[in-house]
Amino acid sequence: MKYIFDIVGVSPVLQFFNHQQQGLQEPLQEGIEYLGTQRCTLDAFLESVESVPTKQDWNLDQVVDTVIQFWLNNSERVGYWKARLSDAGTDNLLVARVADIKALQAQFELLLGKNW
Repeated sequence: MKYIFDIVGVSPVLQFFNHQQQGLQEPLQEGIEYLGTQRCTLDAFLESVESVPTKQDWNLDQVVDTVIQFWLNNSERVGYWKARLSDAGTDNLLVARVADIKALQAQFELLLGKNW
């Protein structure tokens, strides 16, 4: 299984919490998880990703490697989002998505109305 990790934005804590709660009630995004952290650091995202593989039956080592590779190869994007999180203030989280590539592709195709 291949995974993808990307930082997707900054969100107020309450809005992120509500999104996560809706995901528990309506698991429409199987194979896709959103992570939130108040710090823009590799360690913070690695801590938040530790609970995901047990919920999704994913390979933790591969997921961690995916996050690390993103961090090493996208320093400008990480810096950009670190600045946006700082600008947003303390009641906000930096939100990232980690996903099984096939599940993410299926979700995008569903959103675009493309039936293969």
